[in-house]
Amino acid sequence: MNENQVKELKSILTQPKKITVVPHKSPDGDAVGSTTALKGYLDQLGHEVSLVTPNDFPKFLKWLPDADLFINVEQQPEKVEEIINAADLIFCLDHNDLSRTGELEKYLVKSKADFVMIDHHQQPGDFAKYTYSDTSMSSTCQMVFHFLEMMQAIDVITPAMATSMYTGILTDTGSFKFSSTTSTTLRVAAALVDNGANPEMINRRIYDTNTPNRLKLLGTALNNLVVLPEYRAAYITLSQKEQDDHDFKKGDTEGFVNYALSIDDIVFAQIFLENKQEGIIKTSLRSKGTFNVNKMAREHWQGGGHNNAAGGKSDESLEDTVTKLISILPAYEKELLATDI
Repeated sequence: MNENQVKELKSILTQPKKITVVPHKSPDGDAVGSTTALKGYLDQLGHEVSLVTPNDFPKFLKWLPDADLFINVEQQPEKVEEIINAADLIFCLDHNDLSRTGELEKYLVKSKADFVMIDHHQQPGDFAKYTYSDTSMSSTCQMVFHFLEMMQAIDVITPAMATSMYTGILTDTGSFKFSSTTSTTLRVAAALVDNGANPEMINRRIYDTNTPNRLKLLGTALNNLVVLPEYRAAYITLSQKEQDDHDFKKGDTEGFVNYALSIDDIVFAQIFLENKQEGIIKTSLRSKGTFNVNKMAREHWQGGGHNNAAGGKSDESLEDTVTKLISILPAYEKELLATDI
């Protein structure tokens, strides 16, 4: 976002507007955190702000400030359409293409509102009038903090806003262990603590919420773990039946793929989750060092993301999807073996 865009947007926000804020489908900590934090800022400016989500998000995020105000298009499509049609401005947070908004896309593409994108994923689309895109950032929540700096509004950060932003930074950096964690990231996190974020409480509400069924599902996932040392790779599968047997709830498999990546000398890990309702295999990819899973996800799994964390899907069966992974790994063998970690 250049200086002129900042000035123009700042001027626009001086007058009350109807504003809709939209995260991506299956919102994670960064998506929910950034949208609720931005709402806190826009509320203080006197705007009429609506939070609209493509679908539900995990229970471990529902305690966040204003998380109960999201309107789910799957549950209230007519209400969502009304809100989007009436919007003067639409903020798209933590996604850079309208296709990432699922069922919301068909309403968004018809909107006459001006779009504002704040996002850190690669290869941004050009649908927004105002674009703040930076792939080097740890999270969209960190970008919301810097956006507030651009708006000269750091002093309006409330404890609720700080909590939301800290949550997104915490989750998208893997508790500050991913390579996207810079000294600036840590300074932003410290500033959020100074403004009321409670690291102990946030960590506990995000990570200490396991149910017995989730832990047993993790046990099943680890039992299904396959290590391919010749490629420095590992993968996990979970069938629909295995998920159903453990009363699967949205968010239950969050972080499972990282157990595979935590194995000594493993550079690349992937998890495959059978979803019979959608007729697809959902997949998450993780890597260490310079091995680029964003490229792999785009080329083979109809997805994308970041260099070290990406997602996608397969339209084949679970068995055939695993066979596909095995078939493409030889093409990455040299790169995987050469990756320094």
